[in-house]
Amino acid sequence: MKLYTIGFTRKSAREFFDELLGPSGATHVIDVRLRPSSQLSGFAKVSKSDGDFQFLLRRLCGMDYVHLPALAPSEELFTSYRAGDMTWDEYGERYLDLLSERGVERELDRGLFDDGVLLCSEDTPERCHRRLAAEYLQGHWGDVEIVHL
Repeated sequence: MKLYTIGFTRKSAREFFDELLGPSGATHVIDVRLRPSSQLSGFAKVSKSDGDFQFLLRRLCGMDYVHLPALAPSEELFTSYRAGDMTWDEYGERYLDLLSERGVERELDRGLFDDGVLLCSEDTPERCHRRLAAEYLQGHWGDVEIVHL
């Protein structure tokens, strides 16, 4: 199984859709953001109905979209980290504990992740929960190749 990850900040729409997502080989986007409809999301803002981001994914990349809050951090965890109340290492440990508590490796359909792209806002994967989520699933499922776009 190949699982991709991508963040949209510090990328133009051209780079995001045409240079990274489009040629990647991925077939669908799995949004792991807590707030996909945030005004700060720019071209990656998702509306409750079939909005611009979903339209652009289909039209420009031939990709489907799904929001998967089971892989998003909790509101409390997200807010505490953004406020500087914990370090990245503390955040990462608590986030992985949250995934374990949720039992995502048992509850989620593995088929959804094959050739999927975990999407969040961070521009690089080093300090991003999408990387932690991908590595968590890889650790439990074993046969996951992670590709950061």
